[in-house]
Amino acid sequence: MADYQAPLRDMRFVLNEVFEAPALWSSLPKLAENVDPDTADAILEEAGKITSGVLAPLNREADEQGCKWNEGEVTSPEGFKEAYQTIVEGGWNGLGGNPEFGGMGMPKMLVAQFEEMMQGANMSFGLAPMLTAGACLALNAHGSQELKEKYLPNMYSGVWSGAMDLTEPHAGTDLGIIRSKAEPNSDGSYNVTGTKIFITWGEHDMAENIIHLVLAKLPDAPAGPKGISLFLVPKFLVNDDGSLGERNSFSCGSIEKKMGIKASATCVMNFDGAKGWLVGEPNKGLAAMFTMMNYERLGVGIQGIGAAEASLQSAREYALDRIQSRAPTGAQEKDKAADPIIVHPDVRRMLMTMKGYVEGGRAFSTYVAQWLDIAKYAEDDDQRKHAEGMVALLTPVAKAFLTDRGLDTCILGQQVFGGHGFIREWGQEQLVRDCRITQIYEGTNGIQALDLMGRKVVGSQGKLFELFAADVAKFVQDNSDDDALRPYLESLSAALERLSDVTEAVIAQAAENPNAIGAASVDYLDLFGLTAVAYMWAKMVKVAAPKAEGDTSGFYTGKLKSARFYFDRLLPKTVSLAEGIRSGSDSMMAPTADEI
Repeated sequence: MADYQAPLRDMRFVLNEVFEAPALWSSLPKLAENVDPDTADAILEEAGKITSGVLAPLNREADEQGCKWNEGEVTSPEGFKEAYQTIVEGGWNGLGGNPEFGGMGMPKMLVAQFEEMMQGANMSFGLAPMLTAGACLALNAHGSQELKEKYLPNMYSGVWSGAMDLTEPHAGTDLGIIRSKAEPNSDGSYNVTGTKIFITWGEHDMAENIIHLVLAKLPDAPAGPKGISLFLVPKFLVNDDGSLGERNSFSCGSIEKKMGIKASATCVMNFDGAKGWLVGEPNKGLAAMFTMMNYERLGVGIQGIGAAEASLQSAREYALDRIQSRAPTGAQEKDKAADPIIVHPDVRRMLMTMKGYVEGGRAFSTYVAQWLDIAKYAEDDDQRKHAEGMVALLTPVAKAFLTDRGLDTCILGQQVFGGHGFIREWGQEQLVRDCRITQIYEGTNGIQALDLMGRKVVGSQGKLFELFAADVAKFVQDNSDDDALRPYLESLSAALERLSDVTEAVIAQAAENPNAIGAASVDYLDLFGLTAVAYMWAKMVKVAAPKAEGDTSGFYTGKLKSARFYFDRLLPKTVSLAEGIRSGSDSMMAPTADEI
């Protein structure tokens, strides 16, 4: 098994050459005061050392050990506490946090690269900083000044961690039917009671305190999602001087035995009149939670890329080393009994497919992060609103497409190993198990597809889609005289036209048929994702083509060859997807329940 190495060369390429991130950052005054090219490069370099040197070596043994539960207390795997201290002492926990409260204020485009390294090195561990960052986002956006001053500094520093408590045994996607209650107290606090499940790192021994953000309903709350409020509920109450007081009235009832991410604690949390404080306005908790959802859902998509990158690294090394049979064109290494399996077309198919999705996905996640940065930091209202529209449209694609392709890529990597891919010691089976959850949590991928198709596309009557279509069309128009790009632009334009035609067709179908959206949604998201990643590969070709001549490293020439493979072998999948979507819902909905 290859040791995970942070893909710094490709990350720098995407950030600095494809998206020219430093120029964007300098154009946004609120960002320019926090980050410059040298700072960004130093962050990438150090992040690569920590994730490759500290987190990756713990991954396999931690998966074997798992977390331990004993009478409400959770013990993390061996080495996790020390690794957590390394992360927090370096300030990594607050990398994207508000500088007013001790965060570093780095742009999401840069933070996304660190997140990918962390998730690729050790996904179970990476979930802890990820959940803390999400809790900080919601608290920073909606908490009172008093709550922010009291909790954010220690959360950004990592002295305290964060957890998000949404799901209940009977309420997953449909949060409007949650039963957790919050009773007001005379001092402005609330007593929170209820049971939450699937709470990632809801209890552990790595931080001094755990700050839970809990969804619950007030006594007079209206029914449904409009009656949900958000509460900050600390594991240990915090005294006025900032010291820790008595333990709050909630506990971890158990931890789940899971298919993957076994080294993270997935907790059942029982709240029994626990003291909490309202975050944001009463009955607006879901809106507060959705403030961090765009970041968290992109973060889950990045988990898919991270796992896929780890799988690609191992599969590539194995394919270069493992000898089996001779190349179809004749012996390549005549001094050996057989040739390395990388000479075989089917192995090339798998590796090139993996590379196409990993590197294209990395560019796409950075593209979405770019819009998040503009939405957050732009001072021009029109620029900010445009970015917010792009974020709304692209977030479900980033979450679902990148995790779907992430699992596909992990499975392909396992397949390259053959029987050895099924064996623990090579690490591929763990990547498959770990990556599987990314398609499920933070909103299943089917729900993401419904959000894209129903709320974002049909719900806006195509207006949000037009933002993306216009961006791609402008790129095609601006580069129409580029000879190296021309073959790619023709295929990209055809794919965009196909996506646009299907978009119009589903909007028309939805006006007459309530099943049209659900029937089209998953295939539509895949069609959208394939087209969006093709756009990313075209952007990469634009940069790589002029630099390929005389490229002795093979980096830029490799980019051009990978782009050609993506356009020749992966983008054509959009044709069959479009045909399936156009067929409508009739054949899907025709069978009765007994006939399925």
